[in-house]
Amino acid sequence: MKATALSSAVTLRDIAKKLGIHHSSVGYALKNAPNISLARRKVIQEAARQMGYQPNAMATILGHQRHASQKRAITAEIAWINCWRDPKELRKHREFDLYWKGASLRAEQNGYRLEEFVCGDRLSPSRLEQILVARNIHGILLPPLGGSQPLPPGWDQIDWEKFSIVRFGYSVKTPYTHLVTSNQLAAGLIALENMWRLGYRRIGFVTNADRFRNFRGGLFMKQAELGEALKLSTFEYSPVQDSLKDTRLFSAWLKKNRPEALLTDVAQTRETLDKLGYRVPEDIGLAATSILDGNADVGIDQNSEEIGKAAMDTLVALLHHNEHGIPGVVREVLITGKWVNGTTLPLRRQEIAEAVC
Repeated sequence: MKATALSSAVTLRDIAKKLGIHHSSVGYALKNAPNISLARRKVIQEAARQMGYQPNAMATILGHQRHASQKRAITAEIAWINCWRDPKELRKHREFDLYWKGASLRAEQNGYRLEEFVCGDRLSPSRLEQILVARNIHGILLPPLGGSQPLPPGWDQIDWEKFSIVRFGYSVKTPYTHLVTSNQLAAGLIALENMWRLGYRRIGFVTNADRFRNFRGGLFMKQAELGEALKLSTFEYSPVQDSLKDTRLFSAWLKKNRPEALLTDVAQTRETLDKLGYRVPEDIGLAATSILDGNADVGIDQNSEEIGKAAMDTLVALLHHNEHGIPGVVREVLITGKWVNGTTLPLRRQEIAEAVC
């Protein structure tokens, strides 16, 4: 029975013979390789479906292993669309720069090249769409937006059905596609657990009002677990930056809550503490939700390069399966970070040292 099943299996050569083409063209078409036109791919894929073709899982695994050990030629481009008011600011964020590096590395490993397109005053969304179509670019990565800046006018008029799209994080609301980001809920749990283990009991979370709701969820979950022994309070910077007002309110909040340590996603927090006369870590400990961009050497390493790689892996899979447009079910790929100890949040109690060790 097994021999009969194997002997009757439809092969790439069977499909090629029926269509009068080379079997390598069939293989490329079934992988949605861009060197075969979209129309031709659909013809070959439909023929394969009608003939009952099923891929050989073991052969696929071996093929991936072989390709992974070889340097692959660049056959197509993938677009990284930068919509920042000042495009140069995007990759000044070390996290986002690692997104680019991780995605670019994985793109090359899959035979693609990642190219940045700046969309805004000089390149409208409609013109961007025309360029992508003309250059046969079907894959798009959407990096995070900075602060509360809006997407450019006309963004919603792009025909997203022409493209496979993956977003980084939640700041880009449209198009509502698959996304890859840090596991912020887990990061909040990890951060609070480690701050507790280092001996801190009065902890403040300093954040922007319009950011990182998921971090806060992790903090509250851990607070519920630890109970009344933990005193957790939150300070939110206003959505519209007003440094004098924010500094005044922050000072009042510090005096009222008297936190022993702060966890923050706002890089300016340390500078503000200095202005108010608080020494880090002598007067108040400091940890960051991102040790790359938080101006503290203690906190969460979000594994940003891995986020970039995962985003590209997700996009390449969409391209290979010919999945374009807005998905019916949105997938969220979450990359869990890790805690990093350092000087801005030292061990506070000797009895904790023995438990940690």
